[in-house]
Amino acid sequence: MKKFILRCLIVILIGTTVAQPIQAEEKAKEKDDLNLAESSKSAILIERDTGKILYEKNSHKVLPPASMTKIMTLLLIMEALEEGQIKLDDTVRVSEHAASMGGSQIFLEQGEEMSVEDLLKGVAVASGNDASVALAEHIAGSEKTFVKMMNDKVKELGLENTHFENPTGLPAKDHYSTAYDMSVMAKALLKYENITKYTSMYDGYLREGTEDEFWLVNTNKLVKFYDGVDGLKTGYTSEAKYCLTATAKKNNMRVIAVAMGADTTKKRNSDVTSMLDYAFSQFATKKLFNSNQPVTNLELIKAAKDKVRVVTDESISVVHKKGEKLEDIETKVKLDSELDLPLKKGDKVGTLEVLKDNKLLSETPIVVEEDVENAGFWKLFKKSMDNMLKVEPS
Repeated sequence: MKKFILRCLIVILIGTTVAQPIQAEEKAKEKDDLNLAESSKSAILIERDTGKILYEKNSHKVLPPASMTKIMTLLLIMEALEEGQIKLDDTVRVSEHAASMGGSQIFLEQGEEMSVEDLLKGVAVASGNDASVALAEHIAGSEKTFVKMMNDKVKELGLENTHFENPTGLPAKDHYSTAYDMSVMAKALLKYENITKYTSMYDGYLREGTEDEFWLVNTNKLVKFYDGVDGLKTGYTSEAKYCLTATAKKNNMRVIAVAMGADTTKKRNSDVTSMLDYAFSQFATKKLFNSNQPVTNLELIKAAKDKVRVVTDESISVVHKKGEKLEDIETKVKLDSELDLPLKKGDKVGTLEVLKDNKLLSETPIVVEEDVENAGFWKLFKKSMDNMLKVEPS
């Protein structure tokens, strides 16, 4: 009898062990049955505000990203602009090193001077390697220092399968990423909504009206041929094959689609188009907060101001299948318990949680709307006296 019971237990355990991978395989097969990116080695589709993955195929497979590298380059450029480190009308003098870049370029000459904005167009539209290095040197002092900034940002974003050796995407040992990581970088870049002013341009001119006039043509043809596409970055090397990180917005929903390792531009664009079609036909978003929308006030005893507004760092939405009812959505503001003064505008002071049926859907940083300085001696003295004179209600 004992032997019989033991055999039964073994059968049950084996059955349970086998069932788990079968269920996982069925789930993976269900996604594969969508067949959205059949020509790409790796792909992913996410909703921008929430980061929710709508589809993926080998999304953590490490591959060369080619010129999609410039998504990180553009992210650091936009950060430098926002922080006032550089300005669009700044003049950049092109170094010999920047002018020597091969591959896609806007044919900069050593010693040539060009504005930050025109160089930005050169990167975003024409994928100029020379423009990328010129801006990298202008921001960081050298390409090497800029690459360190790129890899520091990779760590800050929590990406584990990306490492950069240059700001261009030209082939290099230990220069790699994944479709998933590229989607996270694209999500971060799109926080700067002005970037699509440049990535959506189909064509334009540099050095207009001069004998060195240069016609810019966007390497991402979907900006012209797919309604709603306004970025972001293509890539190609013989090793990486054809890659694209695209973004599109329709009906207030923005999605990001990444395809890596397709054999032709036609197959790459077809895979991305299939993912975008799927997103817009099957999903919708409900916007809860706009970017920079006030959510609460911060009161700090030692601050110069009595109250400072706390705002969203970016827009916050809920993504759902079309036809699905959105009920019991709630939001919670959680301020950090320990904050050190002074605070700079944009410093994180907490998070805004979005929950459905008490299940966490998303968690987004909230930031101070302005600088918060330490209170002076007399301000602190007055606050102390006010507190002492407060009469407790009987």
